[in-house]
Amino acid sequence: MNDRRSTSLLTLCLALVGALKLMSLAGDVFSAETPHIVLILADDLGYGDLGCYNKDSKIPTPHLNQLAREGMRFTDAHSPSSVCSPTRYALLTGRYAWRTRLQRNVLGPWDRPLITPERLTLGKLLQQHGYSTACIGKWHLGLTYATTDGQPPTSRGDPMSNVDFAKPIADGPITRGFDHYFGTLVPNYPPYCFVENDHTVGLPTERATGGLFNIPGPMVAGWKLVDILPELTRHAVQWIDDTAKTKRPFFLYFALTSPHYPVVPAPEFIGKSQAGAYGDFVHQTDWSIGQILEALKRNRVADNTLVIFTSDNGPEVTGEVNPGVYDRVQQSGHRSSGELRGAKRDVWEGGHRVPFITRWPGKIPVGSISDETLCHVDFMATVAAILDVKLPDGVAEDSVNMLPILLGEKRSGPVREATVHHSAQGKFAIRKGDWVLIDAPSGDDNAARGEPQWLKDERGYTNHDQPGELFNVREDLAERHNHFAKRPQLVGELRSLLNKYKREGRSTPGEPQKNDVEIQEFSPRPAPGKAKAIR
Repeated sequence: MNDRRSTSLLTLCLALVGALKLMSLAGDVFSAETPHIVLILADDLGYGDLGCYNKDSKIPTPHLNQLAREGMRFTDAHSPSSVCSPTRYALLTGRYAWRTRLQRNVLGPWDRPLITPERLTLGKLLQQHGYSTACIGKWHLGLTYATTDGQPPTSRGDPMSNVDFAKPIADGPITRGFDHYFGTLVPNYPPYCFVENDHTVGLPTERATGGLFNIPGPMVAGWKLVDILPELTRHAVQWIDDTAKTKRPFFLYFALTSPHYPVVPAPEFIGKSQAGAYGDFVHQTDWSIGQILEALKRNRVADNTLVIFTSDNGPEVTGEVNPGVYDRVQQSGHRSSGELRGAKRDVWEGGHRVPFITRWPGKIPVGSISDETLCHVDFMATVAAILDVKLPDGVAEDSVNMLPILLGEKRSGPVREATVHHSAQGKFAIRKGDWVLIDAPSGDDNAARGEPQWLKDERGYTNHDQPGELFNVREDLAERHNHFAKRPQLVGELRSLLNKYKREGRSTPGEPQKNDVEIQEFSPRPAPGKAKAIR
């Protein structure tokens, strides 16, 4: 046999093996053991915004309420951070973002990628096991832009920036585990346009300044903020319609841009809530989720789809959103944080305790409620368990398998040893059992946006002025009474465990790993070179 025929036969055999492998994987999904997965992440939605979490909510959320009736609702679920980018990093990697360079706040416009190319992500894991994967919506994890002058991208001094939008955008979602991407990278950051895969949809040649465009920058002609959520929803539904026909398992990460700023409900939703424009936008968000659920049903895949709904952090305060979480209480009687203390950016419960609803027909008990403590960082280990895959030590270092909880299995103790919380300003807290230690001086994370005096008076906090805060959240969910000075032994135990997690590069059993950079301890006014650090 000549070399050409031998090479052709080898190529044919390899193609056949690959095809049989994909057919096997596609067939396995209909055994109901490896489901389709739809992960829906709302943006800045509060614990008290949904009717199924707050009987006094002023916002109609019929589709999410129904999802809770059909599946499991968690009352003690947490985002890994009280702001956006670090939560999204942890959700997709199974690793706390404070192990990376991002230890305060979020990524800014034009920032470089936070997820390194070699890091295994949720999307990559599922791709390896035959899944079609898509990210639709908000990314906010950084990209690499080509520029006209070879300098880093910027729009400082020139709202049009030096980005060359005619060239591909590198290091985006399609390089981090997703076959397809469509969305606005951040709805209130330039460029103001949709991005599909690695190109902008149209060229941003207009200047966006003023009004709801709080960060000037390039914009495509005719860009309307009110159109973002409907178009993302339409695209997600179309992707489900198209992908369901392939008979392959699929993973949709639907990263909503709502109810984050800009708060722009479509005309048909205005006035439909009793909580102003914000409430109307939450109501529209619920409609959007209803469209996704209907698409699953219409394509006859709902019975074999694991649906997860949650939020990236707590609700926004007055500033970008007007009125914010505290002003809404006085103006409409709606409490987006419910009875929790704090809001977005805070290390208190209101910053990171979020709605979390799951549905998997025939697997997750119908109408169930769980008070198990879980965190978004647990997605990786849970999906690995669904796939029956063992993750290596250098992957998903902070992720815990929550599948037994989802399936309603009885357990003698908690699944998580402890959970680390992190604020926008770099405050650390650690939760173990009923107790949470905030390992930083008590007080507002951001004094300019902290709790109003009327709320402090209403709640009557005790022992507020301490070098740290210790709360029993089982007995005192509103974190009124600080036990820091009264329980020094418990403070020491929790602080020691937190430092162990920082030092060992992981919070789960396994070989110690390296953090990307030194971990800076909280300081209200960090001085360069002065902050203590833990590797």
